Amino acid sequence: MELLFVTVVGAAIALGVRYAVPGRDTHGLLLIPSIGASATAVTWVLLLWLGFTFDGGWIWAFSLIIGPAVAFAFARLLPPRRRAADEALLAQLMAPGPAKPGVA
Repeated sequence: MELLFVTVVGAAIALGVRYAVPGRDTHGLLLIPSIGASATAVTWVLLLWLGFTFDGGWIWAFSLIIGPAVAFAFARLLPPRRRAADEALLAQLMAPGPAKPGVA
């Protein structure tokens, strides 16, 4: 049950990250929160496997710091890559192609 709670809180924090970092017009509404939720859940499970207890404070602290930090990293890395890909696609679409026979 705690996994569900920490995942929802991680997603909520990552939603705040989405609005705090510029460039949100280059990706969908739920991409950054879902990345934050996933990273939070994975961190929680890994820490459980490493011996942390679910009622300890450190597992919560690490999970709720690492998850949104991963979301922040993606929120910073995605916009420049998306803009470069869009510019490359536009250049490819605007490039003159070979003439087709029978078309004037």
